Amino acid sequence: MAPYEALYWRQCRSPVGWFEPDEARLLGTDLVQDALDKVKLIQDRLRMAQSRQKSYADRKVCDVALMIGEKKYVGDPSHVLDSSTVQLDGDLTSDVDLVAILDRQV
Repeated sequence: MAPYEALYWRQCRSPVGWFEPDEARLLGTDLVQDALDKVKLIQDRLRMAQSRQKSYADRKVCDVALMIGEKKYVGDPSHVLDSSTVQLDGDLTSDVDLVAILDRQV
């Protein structure tokens, strides 16, 4: 039993058996030219698919130029964290006081 048959439980379909004896002349430059044509066709189709995907992505992208004073974030002093209140131990850990959640709104 061949290794391929042992792995896949079927005979190997090599290109040797694909051609009839009278088609053996295709193994020359025609076969090479056909392969090059197929490669060119595949490259063209990949290029088309890439260009199509790029056009879809470009529709969703818009350039935004904001000047100072036009930014959407509104500053709030309560958002600023004070790092001086945190006491770190020698191994860079801290004691945290646990807080219980008493109420919740949906």
